[in-house]
Amino acid sequence: MRGLSCRSCGAPLTRKLLDLGSTPLANAFLPNDPAAIAAERRFPLCAYVCEQCWLVQLDHDAPADAIFNDEYAYLSSFSESWVAHARRYAEAMTARLDLGPQSLVVEIASNDGYLLQHFVSAGIPVLGVEPAGNAAALAEAKGVPSRVMFFDADSAAGLAAQGVAADLIAANNVLAHVPDIRGFVRGFPRILKPEGVVTFEFPHLLQMLTKLQFDTIYHEHYSYLSLLSVEAVLRDAGLRPFDVEHLPTHGGSLRLFACHAGAPMAETAALEALRVAEKDLATLDAYAPFAAEVTAFAEGFRRFVADARSQGLRIAGYGAAAKGNTMLNYCGLGHDDIIAVADRNPQKQGRLLPGSHIPCVSPEALLDMRPDIVVILPWNLRDEIMAQMAAIRDYGGRFAVVEPGAAGGVAIV
Repeated sequence: MRGLSCRSCGAPLTRKLLDLGSTPLANAFLPNDPAAIAAERRFPLCAYVCEQCWLVQLDHDAPADAIFNDEYAYLSSFSESWVAHARRYAEAMTARLDLGPQSLVVEIASNDGYLLQHFVSAGIPVLGVEPAGNAAALAEAKGVPSRVMFFDADSAAGLAAQGVAADLIAANNVLAHVPDIRGFVRGFPRILKPEGVVTFEFPHLLQMLTKLQFDTIYHEHYSYLSLLSVEAVLRDAGLRPFDVEHLPTHGGSLRLFACHAGAPMAETAALEALRVAEKDLATLDAYAPFAAEVTAFAEGFRRFVADARSQGLRIAGYGAAAKGNTMLNYCGLGHDDIIAVADRNPQKQGRLLPGSHIPCVSPEALLDMRPDIVVILPWNLRDEIMAQMAAIRDYGGRFAVVEPGAAGGVAIV
């Protein structure tokens, strides 16, 4: 364990935000055999608040290469709404930055090519940097040149020595996934052209706190981010933010635009407005009620499941996403409570969810089971999932959405 010091500024960590106990890695799905279950590894999952730079972060000893490897189960392209989000980003950035055949777009944590494929289709050169070999291979099959590596200042220097110089670097939902956040961000200016732009997308800490989105806490997310904490990290790397957009993705995210510290981009009014909106994040009062509210939600979810079972109803889940695994494990729910969880990703099907050991099945297999209630675990994709699984209602089944910030936390929809 690295010790109780801040990942960003190095200050001692003493203020606990939420302790979720010891859990398996959220994407470490298991083969359905007793030996694999017995060998399952667990790691502490506890979030702290740094009282100096206000970075919310985990302190655990799960190494990054144990999480992001050739068996990494999360593949972006299985979410139609996320691919559509990526397409809109590519179109917007192409217009805003006047990108063309002379440009280069680099994505850090490019996964299976879900985003860069849209630039490729527009004739814009790209390069993906992705540590999971299985995901990078899928990207290559889509025509996305990919390097299998972890990104940091040293690997960025190697790319720069090979002539990589980007007009745009995309880093979507990766900033939270790196243990050494400052070392990671120091790599960006090394491959960014003098007037190039970096965009970081990440779930907004303010939304996590106000909407009780504790299920976004899992080992892959080393940090939970705000402009307040990220701006200090950028400054350390010689970068600065100049604009921001608010996004509905992941329950409320930010798209932060950054450039070299000396670049000519002017700060926007939206950026200053966000600073004002976050002012309370520099006080402990913003974090104090979170743990008790999470405990109350978990009790409510367990009651919902127990009441349904007492009525003889069969409950299944949809979406074997990391946030769902945090939810199930913290609430102590297992195969006796939920008969199966469906997911479109074939890498997850036929395996067991980490910790809860609930079987993961295909959507078609779930329909054959005819559960009375299907609980949508990735609540941020509720509309997409209900449209894909509309046949649930045809036989009289119902959907329930588990959304921590909603009234009551669990709702039949």
